[in-house]
Amino acid sequence: MADLDLYVTYYVCHKAYKDLMRDLRGDNMTEDKTIRRIIWIVLDSVGCGQAPDAAKFGDEGSDTLGNTAAAVGGLNIPNLISLGLGNIDGIKNLDKCDSPLGAYGKLAEMSQGKDTTIGHWEMAGIYTPKPFPTYPDGFPDKIIDEFLEKTGLAGILCNKPASGTVVINELGDEHVRTGKPIIYTSGDSVFQIAAHEDVIPVDELYRICHIARQILVGDHAVARVIARPFVGQGNGSYKRTANRRDFSLKPSEDNILVRIKDAGLPVIGVGKIEDIFAGVGITEARHTKDNMDGCDVTLEYMAKVEEGLIYTNLVEFDSTWGHRNDYQGYAKGLEDFDKRLKSIMEEMREDDMLIITADHGCDPTTPSTDHSREFVPLLFYGPRLKRGVNLHTSNTYADIAQTLAEMWGLKPTSVGKSRVAEIFD
Repeated sequence: MADLDLYVTYYVCHKAYKDLMRDLRGDNMTEDKTIRRIIWIVLDSVGCGQAPDAAKFGDEGSDTLGNTAAAVGGLNIPNLISLGLGNIDGIKNLDKCDSPLGAYGKLAEMSQGKDTTIGHWEMAGIYTPKPFPTYPDGFPDKIIDEFLEKTGLAGILCNKPASGTVVINELGDEHVRTGKPIIYTSGDSVFQIAAHEDVIPVDELYRICHIARQILVGDHAVARVIARPFVGQGNGSYKRTANRRDFSLKPSEDNILVRIKDAGLPVIGVGKIEDIFAGVGITEARHTKDNMDGCDVTLEYMAKVEEGLIYTNLVEFDSTWGHRNDYQGYAKGLEDFDKRLKSIMEEMREDDMLIITADHGCDPTTPSTDHSREFVPLLFYGPRLKRGVNLHTSNTYADIAQTLAEMWGLKPTSVGKSRVAEIFD
């Protein structure tokens, strides 16, 4: 009985605290604009056409959505179309909707980069004027020597740009025989460490990555150190596992996630969100193994989290299909997500808002296997939002952060334009 009384007391106090925080935030909003919960989904790499400065990045002609749709003869994505995806200015090879349910537009990137970290940080209100370093010739001896000294490893393999799925089968047998990890990079600012889970256990691989993260600072501050564990018996049979982890630089705390957290609201990271932000501004996180798991976890949180932000990254578009130039897999992935989107929309409450966007492109139809500098789509949807609003084109991803800041009465972010006046009556 005492335990029951204690539970009831906790519940009443906790509810009173949440009601107080909601009332305080409500002072900054009229009733018809009140949104208690946001579901923010990033379709990792689903760009929608070359950005104005694409040529500077070697990405002329890139159009992840449009080119993928053309390559497979059209996409069956009725739920995304119903939100207005095909109505976005300049979008190609997608159907239009006569009466879109959402507000729709596209965003260009202000920051100097086309990687996951810079893209997500800008969405959160962080402008990055200087690109992170890349290593087309591999990492310098100074970095590798310090890495070996601090980890105690006898040596490494590779040290050059490579496709992750290819390099583990090219060097996997030698890695298993020698115990030397495979170090490689790409066109992105990444230091990737691949190891067989039976040779370097996952926890040990993470420890090694932590050491690399501590080394890669200053002029060599890559955006991410990535653990790439794999399994298999050799002879070209090696496969990467879902135990990937990203070890990102810490972002500035001057961002919308920290503002939401400081307002007393939960900020739930689903997928690699926690890694991208190095835990900054995140109150709870769940890592996922693929897109469908990401959708499952998002729906689980929708069933139990009453307010705040559920922030999801669906990574397979990028890691499984975009970087592999698998346009058929990419198209199927879009169609599979669209089916799950229906469930997400059906589970939304009156005071929910859904945001769908991307962080960069990764056109699977071009010769390049790297990210592409593209516009990204922006979709807002919710029962209390206006329908059929064309938001046209913005020059920064940070419009998302600024919109959330105004909507919840938080301090504005340093960049971005709020779209509150356009998406609410």
